[in-house]
Amino acid sequence: MKERIFNRLDQLFNSNKNNLLNVFFTAGYPQIDSTVEVMLSLQKHGAQIMEVGIPYSDPIADGPVIQQSNLLALQNGMNLSLLFKQLTKEKENIKIPVILMGYLNPVIQYGIEKFCADANSAGVDGIILPDLPLSEYVDRYKQIFIKNQLHSIFLVTPETSIARIKKIDQFSSGFLYAVSSSGTTGKQQDINFQKAFFDRLKKMDLKNPVMVGFGISNHTGFKDACTYSRGAIIGSAYIKALKDSVNIEMDTAKFLHHILTGK
Repeated sequence: MKERIFNRLDQLFNSNKNNLLNVFFTAGYPQIDSTVEVMLSLQKHGAQIMEVGIPYSDPIADGPVIQQSNLLALQNGMNLSLLFKQLTKEKENIKIPVILMGYLNPVIQYGIEKFCADANSAGVDGIILPDLPLSEYVDRYKQIFIKNQLHSIFLVTPETSIARIKKIDQFSSGFLYAVSSSGTTGKQQDINFQKAFFDRLKKMDLKNPVMVGFGISNHTGFKDACTYSRGAIIGSAYIKALKDSVNIEMDTAKFLHHILTGK
């Protein structure tokens, strides 16, 4: 089987663009039918990648804001089958890369092969499963991801050893997700506090481009993260902006304008 994956993520990173903005949101939040409206709004107003969160009852890597959005999305009735239907229906209108971020338990319950096949059919470009052990991915699932043209994106933290980073980079694809702290999402961070970590990544001649996430909530944090990487990932701050939204597109446009321009 060919080990070559080439999709919209590769096209984006091969374009040599920098200051890339990847925005996370939870599928089925704030309403069950909000998913596509959020995606189209993000695409229209400046996001270059979108990361769709699969609601789960125990999102261990996430802070209280995203945890609450997961709970509400589940209460709204969101599940993987419905999410794939929503994505498939609108996939021709989505032009930027789509990543699914979730946890291993619901994916295994759905069935890894079916999950990957349905994700591919729905126009998904990559998968982030923070609790998927690298060794298990390599031994059991890698060929399934490759068959379905899905990048598997892994996380590295300031505590990850150089040897481990090299191994993760070897088997990860799409990009490497550099976590700005060892905590959960949503805690505002001074990105420059981890300058030594980001500088170390820059010097390692990694095969994957690097995106920085966790704790980025404003224009300053976004620009700081971009000085160390190809771009930044924002989640909790956007979830907050959606919480009481009565006009998702307008609130998304306002939020992204602030992140990208500081205004």
